[in-house]
Amino acid sequence: MAPLRLSRVPSVAVEILRLLVVLFGAGIGYQVAKALGADEHEQVLGTFSGLWLGAIVGALAGYVVGGVLARLTLRTIDRGERALEGISAEQAIAGSFGAVVAAIFAAAVSWPLFLVGPPLVMIPIFLFLVGAAAMFGFRMGRARRDAVLGAVGERAGLAPRTPSLVSLPRLVDTSVAIDGRVLDVVRSGFLHGRFLVPQPVVDELQSMADSGDDLRRAKGRRGLDVLESLRREHGVELLTVPDEAMAVMDVDAKLVRMSIDRNCALLTFDTNLAKAASIAGVKVLNLHALALALRPLVVVGDEVDLHLLKAGKEAGQAVGYLDDGTMVVTEHARDRVGTECRVVVTSVLTTANGRLVFAKPALAGAGR
Repeated sequence: MAPLRLSRVPSVAVEILRLLVVLFGAGIGYQVAKALGADEHEQVLGTFSGLWLGAIVGALAGYVVGGVLARLTLRTIDRGERALEGISAEQAIAGSFGAVVAAIFAAAVSWPLFLVGPPLVMIPIFLFLVGAAAMFGFRMGRARRDAVLGAVGERAGLAPRTPSLVSLPRLVDTSVAIDGRVLDVVRSGFLHGRFLVPQPVVDELQSMADSGDDLRRAKGRRGLDVLESLRREHGVELLTVPDEAMAVMDVDAKLVRMSIDRNCALLTFDTNLAKAASIAGVKVLNLHALALALRPLVVVGDEVDLHLLKAGKEAGQAVGYLDDGTMVVTEHARDRVGTECRVVVTSVLTTANGRLVFAKPALAGAGR
């Protein structure tokens, strides 16, 4: 599964940065020619004076050097973006705020350039530095929008110091991908936003998918399919992020470390991992605990004490209710209506109106 990345800066940005270097090169060439004693009115090459020739040569050199510098600058910024892309943000506002702050900082640091040389030479390089800093600030602010907006809101008294669990990006572990029920939770609307899949998890699933054991191979392929399906879900942004805990060998320990470093919520079905992560101070979304919380109060085979209130629709049936109001239809218990009866659950049905439980008396032959 190829990693998803934020969109790259269009090529026009490269040309703008190249143009600034061209202007800088032209200014340098002009100043060099002037320092060598070239006369503005003395023609050296056709209609070009020595000063103009110096400016043209400098501009050509700036065109070549500017293209290289622009691409190197954007490549460096792009690497920084990939390192931060997994951190949630409100892109537009936070990015703009980051760009403004970075541009002001770059301008404050770079203005002494005008004390070094003539403005014609220093203006392009000054604009280059400010533009590059603003671009990097925008990307950093966009990638870290939650942190940026949280800090700004906190200063303004509009936001709490600690982000809510719902707004945090989720770091997905292997158990979530293999289980697959996360898709149902997402489609129900209870989970959305940014999901981060660490590269070690993808590697582990790929290793399982290539395993010679049929069961492991099926689990690995299912996990990769679930991640691909999750990526296509509406309201979900799924990103793969690099291994940022290279010194840690165990995958579970890597997840805990990355959750702490990125301030993410760990999304898992692994109860033991959830406990270890909670002890380490990680915010955990334990889907196994959610499944337990949402399971029926009774399951097939459970024995419960039930007060039978009335006769059922079918012959021999009696009806009682659990504490949560679930109707329990007990077979062969009509003569027990009005009494307390211990029953065994035989089936649990989910209907449009809720759950319906069927049971029989716990003692063989009771109620007949």
